[in-house]
Amino acid sequence: MTSAETQDMAMEMAVDESNLPSHTIDPSTLTSRIIQSKSIQAEDAGNSDDEDMAMDQSGATEQPTFQKLSAQAARPNNKSEYRRMRCPAHRYTPLRENWEQLLTPLVEYLKLQVRFNTRTRSVEMKTSRHTLDATSLQKGADFVGAFMLGFEPQDAVALLRLDDLYIESFQVTDVKILRGDHLSRAIGRVAGQDGKTRFAIENATRTRIVIANSRIHMLGSYGNIRLARNAICDLIMGAPPGKVYNNMRNVAKRMNERY
Repeated sequence: MTSAETQDMAMEMAVDESNLPSHTIDPSTLTSRIIQSKSIQAEDAGNSDDEDMAMDQSGATEQPTFQKLSAQAARPNNKSEYRRMRCPAHRYTPLRENWEQLLTPLVEYLKLQVRFNTRTRSVEMKTSRHTLDATSLQKGADFVGAFMLGFEPQDAVALLRLDDLYIESFQVTDVKILRGDHLSRAIGRVAGQDGKTRFAIENATRTRIVIANSRIHMLGSYGNIRLARNAICDLIMGAPPGKVYNNMRNVAKRMNERY
């Protein structure tokens, strides 16, 4: 390479540097960033070595262990939570008669403070320092709410013991628009003579059914509620009870084979 070519290349590089924008990265800044990233990488490498050693010694990464908090300590400022369940007029007498059966699981099992407010006719529940589970208040509200819908206390208490139970409600008119005597006959087909049809559906699907005027409440697992709902909808739509009995017999046979 001649001296003339070398001078031309130097001039081109000088021109390129003069055309660079003013916000070009400073080499000193770049160097400092590279040094910082190297230190971080070294620190991460040290941490990874410590984790590898811990895994080699114990066979698995050690998980942090925290002391279990009570429902009262998990809330800010240790405040208590309240829940109020209104009692319908037609359930006031059954509530008074079964108050002992309702109070026992709420106080002894869920560790809640419960009282009945006679002025507002509502059941009031409150958490205390003895409440251990954070979901106790919601379970108690579901239990009392199931009783208010018409379920027996021994059936509603299953909501406290099992986690996969649900309550579903729907109107007869949601299935088919009926009025007057046609609505009464549809409700009669669902209930049956002396409640035989309702008992047959309950025993076959392992659910509990409450017929309150034109509203129907069902308590059970998701799959069982679906079977009971299909049978009730067939009766509302006008299917003969004999056909529904035959379907329930097949359903009960399949469930017995499954369990």
